[in-house]
Amino acid sequence: MRFLSPRAGETGRPVIRAIEVRLDAGVELHDEPALQVAASVYLPEHLDDTRIALICLAGGNMNRRYYDLQVEADADFSFATQMTSRGFVVVTIDHLGLGESSRPADGYALTADVIVRANARATGEILARLRVGRLADHLRALPDLRSVGVGHSMGAMLTVLQQAQARQHAGVALLGFSTRGLPEFVPEDVRLLSPDDARARLVEFARRLFVVPYPRIRRSGGGNDNAALYGSSGADPRGVAALKAATDCLLPVPAFLSMIPGNVAPEAAQIEVPVLLMLGEHDMAGPPAEAPRAFSASPDVRLEILPGAGHSHFLFPARTQAYARLAAWARRVVPNSP
Repeated sequence: MRFLSPRAGETGRPVIRAIEVRLDAGVELHDEPALQVAASVYLPEHLDDTRIALICLAGGNMNRRYYDLQVEADADFSFATQMTSRGFVVVTIDHLGLGESSRPADGYALTADVIVRANARATGEILARLRVGRLADHLRALPDLRSVGVGHSMGAMLTVLQQAQARQHAGVALLGFSTRGLPEFVPEDVRLLSPDDARARLVEFARRLFVVPYPRIRRSGGGNDNAALYGSSGADPRGVAALKAATDCLLPVPAFLSMIPGNVAPEAAQIEVPVLLMLGEHDMAGPPAEAPRAFSASPDVRLEILPGAGHSHFLFPARTQAYARLAAWARRVVPNSP
């Protein structure tokens, strides 16, 4: 465990306290040493009224730095900074195989189930330590702390699976996600299968499509790459540059699952807590009006469409709207939150 240095002064960023932790993943893979999950816990300046921790999972091709994009003299791109300034604890987790978490030799062994079990264990351990004041010395206990899951793209899919399996969160906020998948990128023979049959053969299909265990997305190098990669030419170039520090490889098996039509529809139908669906106007998750239908057991499904935004919401001017609306929604989900 180590503290991150506060950032302030010359860059104009507000002070933000953060603690980096490494935790036992709680899963075993053949011939692999003990696996660990890396996470960052960002704390608001005043903890007295803090009752909500946002548990954040990044999407494909990204690690946990996606939630703390660094742009000099502008804290507007950092979800962690923006939400801690609103009084939330923000927890960002690297999936196994990405960022600073353990990377097994066989990336195809990292199925969605393995990732979810490791993330759920890390979530539970961090929340337990925060509630009793054991995360760091001199940090007061937060016994009333509750969690809200926040996931982007593939990270949203994994949040759905985690909630269906572990039921840890009071609500889930899913950014840039629907159960439609990305059928336009799926081989035709896979599209013709039922979702159950496709899921039963995920490792086989992932090996065929991605070839290597930790593939990287290659940019085309053509004209306007921003438009192709982020869904809109309106992405702020400063944010695009900052995103490079969060760019990572893909996890082929969960990535392929996120692409198939109806990917996690059965688990989405099991979610019994409030759901916030946030999509960019130029997102890649299909018709926005269709997305809420998958969450049939949720008592409250809210759809927010961010004007002018592409898939990576924090790169667009509508990010300020995203921060405000997610904060207001989370406070309604967790009663008695200031």
